[in-house]
Amino acid sequence: MCWADLLLLLPAAPYRLAAFPFAALFRHLCASGYLPLTARYIFLLTGGCLLAVTAMGSYAVLLIIPAAGSVLILLSASPAHAHTWVFVFQMSWQTLCHLGLSSQELDPQDARPSITLSAIMLLTQKATSLGLDIHEGVVPLQLGQGLLQRALPLCSYLLFFPALLGGPLCSFSSFQAQVESSRALPCQLSTAGQRCLSALALQGLRAGLAGGLAGRQGCAGLGCLPCLWARALLLRLAYYMHWVLDEALLEVVGFRPEEGQGDLSLHDLWTLETTHRLAVFARTWNKSTSRWLRRLIFQRCPAQPLLATFAFSAWWHGLRPGQVFGFLCWAVMVEADYRIHPFLSAWATSQGVKLFYRGTTWVFTQLIVAYILTAVETESFSMLYLLWTSCNSILPLSYGLALLLLLLAEMPKQN
Repeated sequence: MCWADLLLLLPAAPYRLAAFPFAALFRHLCASGYLPLTARYIFLLTGGCLLAVTAMGSYAVLLIIPAAGSVLILLSASPAHAHTWVFVFQMSWQTLCHLGLSSQELDPQDARPSITLSAIMLLTQKATSLGLDIHEGVVPLQLGQGLLQRALPLCSYLLFFPALLGGPLCSFSSFQAQVESSRALPCQLSTAGQRCLSALALQGLRAGLAGGLAGRQGCAGLGCLPCLWARALLLRLAYYMHWVLDEALLEVVGFRPEEGQGDLSLHDLWTLETTHRLAVFARTWNKSTSRWLRRLIFQRCPAQPLLATFAFSAWWHGLRPGQVFGFLCWAVMVEADYRIHPFLSAWATSQGVKLFYRGTTWVFTQLIVAYILTAVETESFSMLYLLWTSCNSILPLSYGLALLLLLLAEMPKQN
């Protein structure tokens, strides 16, 4: 595994790295008192627009149009309806972009479309989160100010460059507070350096694992399970590096994530790789997106909120065949997890049985997560069919069957 291979998985990584000097410059100017509040918003917004044009080229228009449209909706719609209009506008635009770009014959070496779609997805998170804040009265609109004074913070929040291409979702209130008090924030360069070293360590792990996989030939039957797990681990490590670099960039600019709001801490990494509960993995994986989905869909859905949340996540990710199958499978597996573990833990009374129960379910969780990640990354029906008909489907099918049996067992009790 070389750095060129890494850039195929993280196409926006070079642009993130290029943003670090500008983040340090912004932090220095704020700490020195050279940037008043309005200039800070302009610096962050201008940096975001320049980064978008540099990373996306002409595709940057697909990002700037919905950002401007969302700001106009938020400023013109009533607080009671702002969230609904922003949600409909953002998801409609994002869906059109996903369908339009996927239907074209694009150069596979051109990373600009994938970078653009990723940035639009992050924009949807921020716009809908801000719409909910306004709807719930968390962010009151300053009606006494001029249009430019009201629009500038909103535009800066939606397009500020440290979080344009990645990073945990932060609320508008937190963004505004940190911009206004950035001069008083301590320097975070040492923490950012530690995160960059962590990214190098993760790349070392990926290189070693990829080297081991390169020497393996084809597999057959149940022997494919270890290969599936190893390839999914490569994907997970790539995501971990992505989140670590994003949070390092925010640390440099002086925007420390809220307590427990980052996407990856050492504790989160330990939880993701050691938990024997699929539901715990789902809550810990990409935490800021999980919290956003919980607030946007799960807590507001009157019926089947778990299924609706994962179905919406498939829609938000682009509705490719693998994504639809993978996220719906994930929903079934989490529902099975909620019912299987109380049943199994009731039988695990002795210490030895508990160790066996935790060890076995950890292996099951790892393999099911690997299956789901592989399905989500699959882009064609033919590859998805090969995955579905392989021995890798044994564990998901077993979990689904166990869920069905437990539901049937509960029916006489409910009657």
